[in-house]
Amino acid sequence: MKSIGFIGLGTMGFPMASNLLKQGYPLTVYNRTPSKAEKLLEAGAKWAATPAEAARSADVLFTNVSNDQVLLKLTFDEEGIMQGAHPGLTVIDCSTVAPETSRRIEAEMSARGGDFLDAPVTGSKPAAIDGTLVFMVGGKEEVFREHADLFETLGSKAVYMGPSGSGSYTKLAHNTIVGINALALAEGMALAAKANLDPEKFLGIVTSGAANSRQAELKGTKIIDRNFDVQFSLQLMLKDLLLAADQTSKFQLPLPLLHSASTLYQMALSKGLGDQDLCSVIQCYEEWIGRRIEKDR
Repeated sequence: MKSIGFIGLGTMGFPMASNLLKQGYPLTVYNRTPSKAEKLLEAGAKWAATPAEAARSADVLFTNVSNDQVLLKLTFDEEGIMQGAHPGLTVIDCSTVAPETSRRIEAEMSARGGDFLDAPVTGSKPAAIDGTLVFMVGGKEEVFREHADLFETLGSKAVYMGPSGSGSYTKLAHNTIVGINALALAEGMALAAKANLDPEKFLGIVTSGAANSRQAELKGTKIIDRNFDVQFSLQLMLKDLLLAADQTSKFQLPLPLLHSASTLYQMALSKGLGDQDLCSVIQCYEEWIGRRIEKDR
């Protein structure tokens, strides 16, 4: 059985690592905050003192971290992943980062006789817990197929999108739609609330008709229940939209809805909502309409 390393035990990484352990894979973990690994260690995982150590002990090393800067530091620091990279090692990065970052790491891994897949996910925390994530994968197709068993353990679907960087491009395009859809839901609910409509009844209309979306299904009830616990944080959504906007500049591609969405999430971030779920952006609209959007008590 493949020996697995896992770096990054946050909202998504912890349940992913836990599912690998439950399936019997030998697991070594590293996290910048060691306390986040305690339950995994109690369940049988081993601790790596450095990213390099996690890489040395693994046939496959997963990474799932918050942004490009963190991933590059973990990869190229003095005790980073590259110091433990070895022929035959495959690094599977599930972070949402710029395609250029993915291609840089892929080139370095290739030079060391290893492989790299950029494999960001969609599905947020509930899907990570349930093992129903969807992976969008860039890199060598034969490497993707070699590790199909791991994708099947962690997700309900894995799609090979093309060469290195393709998974990252896919995730940025995907999250552009997610971010805009979440704001469309917020705007419609704000209009309905300002017109003194019952938010719960209005949400039922939305989810039953042409305005329905995955965001309406996932976030509508959270909004009216005032539940802003994180499934996917607002600050990470903003980070992804800004990465997407950077790509549009390189492509000389005008995407006005993307840029408007980025501005709205920046407003929410300035209100101190970054650590809450992305649906907390509704609080900006509540300020503008002068009332809270919640179930009738």
